[in-house]
Amino acid sequence: MKSSVQQPPSPPLAERMRPRTLTEVIGQRHLLARGRALERALSSERPHSMIFWGPPGSGKTTLARLLAGASGWQFLKLSAVLAGVKDIRAAVAEARAAREGLGQGSILFIDEVHRFNKSQQDALLPHVEDGTVVFIGATTENPSFELNNALLSRARVYVLKPLEPADLEGLIDRALADTERGLGALGLSVAPEARALIAAAADGDARRALNLLELAADFAAGADGAGEGAAADAVIDADIARRVIEGGVRRFDKGGEAFYDQISALHKSVRGSAPDAALYWLARMIDGGADPLYLARRIVRMASEDIGNADPRGLDLAMNAWDAQQRLGSPEGELALAQAVVYLACAPKSNAVYTAWNAALADARGHGSLEVPVHLRNAPTKLMKQLGYGAAYRYAHDEPDAYAAGERYFPDGIPERRYYQPVGRGLEIKIREKLARLRELDRAAGKGGRGEG
Repeated sequence: MKSSVQQPPSPPLAERMRPRTLTEVIGQRHLLARGRALERALSSERPHSMIFWGPPGSGKTTLARLLAGASGWQFLKLSAVLAGVKDIRAAVAEARAAREGLGQGSILFIDEVHRFNKSQQDALLPHVEDGTVVFIGATTENPSFELNNALLSRARVYVLKPLEPADLEGLIDRALADTERGLGALGLSVAPEARALIAAAADGDARRALNLLELAADFAAGADGAGEGAAADAVIDADIARRVIEGGVRRFDKGGEAFYDQISALHKSVRGSAPDAALYWLARMIDGGADPLYLARRIVRMASEDIGNADPRGLDLAMNAWDAQQRLGSPEGELALAQAVVYLACAPKSNAVYTAWNAALADARGHGSLEVPVHLRNAPTKLMKQLGYGAAYRYAHDEPDAYAAGERYFPDGIPERRYYQPVGRGLEIKIREKLARLRELDRAAGKGGRGEG
């Protein structure tokens, strides 16, 4: 008679395969090679406070656990998603009890520490300072933006990198061969193409690679009737691999550093007249789940900042692409965004308007509320006319060539400026020539040349 007691489900493969020793850790050789800082910390009996900054599945939690194991210290773990100041105090009390009762040190590991607000981060400081706990934080975000300076000054930052496909393929093979913690008892094998597909889909994330492998193993075992102790004839082939990775997305953080790194790469590719690279970064962001309307706004910015009057049609095309995205949605609207990105990347470049705007804004802010010159003021009332508002204004259309040579338009408290300096590319060649002619007229009018200074 079978027992009615149900066995608890086994932990996921990714948890079972978590490295227990330094030799099992894959990747991060820039930190773990012999003599490197983190390798020395792992071999030390007294770890220091540190922050692991890296993408998901790169080994942040694993390294924290290994540090606790190597030192023989108590390992206390909190998740900043769920924990608050009360939980910090409870962990500190547990650490203090271990130190006073057993003489044992404690590592307080806080996952996703960037989610702690300033007061929560401040609550850690005195206990890190007095040595009650050694603090180890894990974050996918740039610590210099997300953590306060006081906490940063007490911890060393280690940057973890995404795992290489070759590392992930080795991890897949290890999991399939391991009969104790892995899938070795199933007698499965993996086709080379399938292994490469899973490693690529994992996108540098060991946890994702093992999760995909576990799903693929279920498909393969179910298809071939394999099970515990089955013959080693079940194969994870490319077809199974494609089925389990279908619908997966690349690593993309819609609000964090990866997001801004990628939009920066897109913008700089357009500025650098590299249409193919610009298309790649646009595709990366769309594939990763970026809001297409946000991208449309940034493309409009590129049109004004980097193309400007060298080709004003770029702004029109960018606005049309934005409108198409709003009207059509995905995927049709995304093609319009791609068209705009390619056009802007190929267009002549000028940041003259962008530079001029920043300079004008700096003067507007730096010179205060200067009065509008009387001759430029409007005079809609009799009193204003009596005060001379607009009396000396020269109506440009009544002047030769519709230009009032030598007229001054800046307020009296600021010298004449030349913010806008067209470049020798695209339509701005003609604009530059025209402005040069107008300045000659100013000089001929005896005013020293408009825009000097």
